[in-house]
Amino acid sequence: MPHEVTMPQLGMTQDSGRLTQWLKQPGEKVARGDLLFEVETDKATMEIEAQADGFLTHVKADEGADIPVGKVIARISETASETADASDAPAPAPTPEPEPEPAPGADDALPKGHAITMPQLGMTQDSGVLVAWLKAPGDAVGAEDILFEVETDKSTMEVAAGHDGYLAATLAEPGEAVAVGGMLAIISQGPPSAPVTRSAAQMAVQMAAEPVAAQAPPGATPQAVTGSEGRILASPKLRRIALAEGLDLARLVRAGHPQPFHMRDLEILRSLPEETPPQGVQQASPHVTAAAAAMRLGAHCPQDGFAAFARWAGETHGLADDDALLAGLAGASLPGGPGIVAVERFGARRAFLVPQDRRLSAVAPSDAAPALILRDLRATAVESVAIGAEALPVITITRQGAGLSITLECGPDQMDGPAAIALLDAFAGRLREPLRHLL
Repeated sequence: MPHEVTMPQLGMTQDSGRLTQWLKQPGEKVARGDLLFEVETDKATMEIEAQADGFLTHVKADEGADIPVGKVIARISETASETADASDAPAPAPTPEPEPEPAPGADDALPKGHAITMPQLGMTQDSGVLVAWLKAPGDAVGAEDILFEVETDKSTMEVAAGHDGYLAATLAEPGEAVAVGGMLAIISQGPPSAPVTRSAAQMAVQMAAEPVAAQAPPGATPQAVTGSEGRILASPKLRRIALAEGLDLARLVRAGHPQPFHMRDLEILRSLPEETPPQGVQQASPHVTAAAAAMRLGAHCPQDGFAAFARWAGETHGLADDDALLAGLAGASLPGGPGIVAVERFGARRAFLVPQDRRLSAVAPSDAAPALILRDLRATAVESVAIGAEALPVITITRQGAGLSITLECGPDQMDGPAAIALLDAFAGRLREPLRHLL
């Protein structure tokens, strides 16, 4: 099935990114994990991986173009022979334009102001569930104020307004799922005379009846979404509890309950009658499922020693790649000796080979399969994680006050208890005092 490639959101307040370079050519074969293109924002330049196997086709963006977050820029197709239609012509680099505003005049027109859209918190995320509004319509907001909470299938995050002004419109209700790039709110410069409150479902109906350009910035496609076939929309907390109790969320789907599912649906799930398995199929015991859940260990560094160390390494030794430094510290902490570590930040992943002698200057990019994933969430509002077992052991770094919180999650088949403790203790020590790595 074709996979659409979109401009990712690499920062919470990012609304566009500059496509600096295509790393694959139209028609070229790509594999999931291959570096596909390079994006530049006002804070960083990152290489973005392909999220599917196939061939790069329908390229719609030129190098140097500024692309709105969520806008489709290419497609990964099953064959290289798929041709682009007339609407797939590459988009030239646009000239700066005034801030997009909804068109006034109609009775149901939205207020003028800056459109706030559903952020893309991960490369494979296509929607998010609005959990709660933390500001009321008409409230004054600052750029750093937390405006709303959003859930994806991996985490719950608080999202800042990103602009000073007033909350002139809320365009989704708590519990609704909204596509990435879909409008959630409008922040106006002055106090609104009549704040607007609508649901995502109402917005979907309105957008179907009116030109999108009249209501949203380029690339935004407001719409309510439901779970697609084979994918269940549910909050991370509900997923964790259902896993621990051996409950199958698909039973809610089969019973006809609407998605997305939240904690309020847990009692409904518990009360559903037991299903008779097909003849010859034995149901797994809930106790077995819970026993196979991830080990989760946490550590705390009162002070963030890595930030100062990274500046020193860059200024003194020219080691300016923070991802490589983090990979080096993590790889040196592996109980079985250094290996390959993948560093993830805002959904983009880069893998590094850590040499046996543990020299940071010799840490190099690698295309091989990693032994450990290091998820750096220091630049986000996330303070703690409890995602569960993944394909590889995962270390997650988040901010906690002036220090750092470090969490290791892994399956019992990946690492035993003593090895997990040794890995987390060694890595936390290196983040607290990175110069230990050089001794």
